[in-house]
Amino acid sequence: MQATAYTYDPDSRSGQVLLDDGTPVPFDVPAFDAGGLRLLRPGQRVRIETEGEGEARRATLVTLHTF
Repeated sequence: MQATAYTYDPDSRSGQVLLDDGTPVPFDVPAFDAGGLRLLRPGQRVRIETEGEGEARRATLVTLHTF
């Protein structure tokens, strides 16, 4: 699934991405580390994997989207 980086805190290595419909999905350290990223800037397109539904949905993987 694709999304856009929305917020990112480099100290906690967590933040939120926005799905294409505008839904925010949070991510934490394990999801960030699983993607092998070092930095994430708001506006970057990313590929994510999620688990859960509704308010409980969280990203379990965040990595850069390559074309």
